[in-house]
Amino acid sequence: MYNSKGRYALMIVFAIAGLVCLFYDQYQLAFLAGFLFAFVLWSHFKQSSILLASKYFKNGDHARAEKLLNEVPNADRLARNRRGYYEFMRANIALKKEDYEAAEFHFQIASRFPLGGKNDKAFVMIHLANLALRKKDKVRSSAYLEKAKELALTAKAQDIISKIEKEVNSL
Repeated sequence: MYNSKGRYALMIVFAIAGLVCLFYDQYQLAFLAGFLFAFVLWSHFKQSSILLASKYFKNGDHARAEKLLNEVPNADRLARNRRGYYEFMRANIALKKEDYEAAEFHFQIASRFPLGGKNDKAFVMIHLANLALRKKDKVRSSAYLEKAKELALTAKAQDIISKIEKEVNSL
């Protein structure tokens, strides 16, 4: 759970440790340092700072979460279980900034990746339905709501779905 600078520092430490171990003919320790270097490099591309960003996102510090999300070198390389959270946080931050096009784009991508559970996926569909409703697109909004109904587990989600349905029917 490091940011990019922390992972770079760890990689430097492991590289230097590996070289020192090679200098003193400690091949097993040098191999271990190389393995740890490779692991940190792998985690940089596959895990990145998503966990740390989600911590700040849950605490409401969206600016710091966005800063950590910007450190992701290439979102396409993230592991499947991290990509959904990445896109979900990106979409919610775009909603806070009232950038509805970007929010819809990121929610669309988040809907294709695994999230915490069915209820989390239902909230992605609810957001997509709400964004479609904002564009006065009754067909897409209804389709998203149907999918959200299948996934919604909590009373809160079902209540939001019913409110959006009323607005869709009033169009």
